[in-house]
Amino acid sequence: MEIVKIGILGIAGVMVALQFRTIKPEISLYMGLAVSILIFSFSLDGLFRILQKMEVLQSYITSGDSYFRLLFKAVGITYICEFSSSICKDAGYAAVAGQIEIFGKLTVLFMGMPVLAAIIENINAIAG
Repeated sequence: MEIVKIGILGIAGVMVALQFRTIKPEISLYMGLAVSILIFSFSLDGLFRILQKMEVLQSYITSGDSYFRLLFKAVGITYICEFSSSICKDAGYAAVAGQIEIFGKLTVLFMGMPVLAAIIENINAIAG
C-alpha cells in the first residue's frame, strides 16, 4: 500500500508544481525537489529494512561480506546518481545530468573490478 501513497504523493506534487511553472518557475523546481526528497526519505526506510534482511543472508555466506558491501555501495551510487541526474534534467541542465550518469556508471564499473578479478582467479585455479 505504500507504493500507492508514494504514487499519489508524486502525482499531487507534480500537479501543484505545474500550477506554479507558468507563474514562478523556480518555485516549481523547488516543489519538485521537495517532493523528490520526501519520496527519497520513504525509500531510505525501505532500504534499511532490506539491509536487515541482507544481514540474515550474510550470516549464511562465509566470504560474502565484502561482496554485500560492494553490492550496497553500487546500489547507493546508482540511486544517488539517478536522483541527482533527474533533478538536473528537471532544471533544464541535461548536459550536467548526462555527466552525472556517466560518472555513476564508471564508478560502479570500477567497483566491480575486484569482483571480476576474483572470478577470473577462481576460474584459473579450477582450470589449472
